[in-house]
Amino acid sequence: MLSIQSVSKRFAGGNYGVKDFSLELKGGVLGLLGPNGAGKTTLMQMLATITQPTAGTIHFQGTDILKNPEPLRRKLGYLPQDFGVYDNLTAIEFLSYFAALKGVHSRARVLEMLELVNLQTVAKRNVGAFSGGMKQRLGIAQALINHPDLVIVDEPTAGLDPEERVRFRNILSEIGFGKLVILSTHIVSDIESIATEIAVVRQGSLVVCATPERLLQQAAGTVWEAVVSSEHFDTVRTSLKVSNAVRKSDGVHVRMVHPERPFVGAVGAEPNLEDAYLYFMNFAGQESLRKVA
Repeated sequence: MLSIQSVSKRFAGGNYGVKDFSLELKGGVLGLLGPNGAGKTTLMQMLATITQPTAGTIHFQGTDILKNPEPLRRKLGYLPQDFGVYDNLTAIEFLSYFAALKGVHSRARVLEMLELVNLQTVAKRNVGAFSGGMKQRLGIAQALINHPDLVIVDEPTAGLDPEERVRFRNILSEIGFGKLVILSTHIVSDIESIATEIAVVRQGSLVVCATPERLLQQAAGTVWEAVVSSEHFDTVRTSLKVSNAVRKSDGVHVRMVHPERPFVGAVGAEPNLEDAYLYFMNFAGQESLRKVA
């Protein structure tokens, strides 16, 4: 469905936002995972045809979107990281406007989307009075209004409360069947329950892309737990990658990610996806990419 081949984006100053990025995607939900500044937004802007790469090719359903972007744009739902609204429009007016831009003229569809994102009770309220989370939900609705085949959402859960985050994850999980959904985030919990594949991005380059199960398999043997004193913990947290720490009456229960046993007394533990992410971000290189692919 989507083929990204050796894509790079070099800025005027010479720095790369994305460098030699290649990925083949057929459908489902891809979690694009990496820290802020890793190049996720730059990549998604290129996939959404907002900006063009300085090298490489991108094909969607067999069409080169760099030479012919219109077929993709008709089938695209896009929610950028910074989503602006028209404050003087009501929610229903705002969504109807975006629906018309995308060729959707069904009032029933507009009302359906407002209900999907739990904004039906404020449909006639001006968007300018909305909270940040409500505006984000409206952005999600406009991204899905045209039944897109490709959905690109950049840090979509920013500003959402825990209940809204769960609702949004459920929405993406439901629409992922038969479509391709790309969700970028730096929060593992945003994607661990819905992603069919996870791509870890570091400094504009792809570190690894695999199913969650495969990532967990690859991270096996790299997670350690120990109980240490508060004094020892100060050393541990500055010299090792700590994924979790809880202070209890017998000391600090610490969980660490390291390729080898970090010190005597540390015992192996089963990795979770956050552990796997820390492993690939800090210890895995091209060799691990070849192993998992």
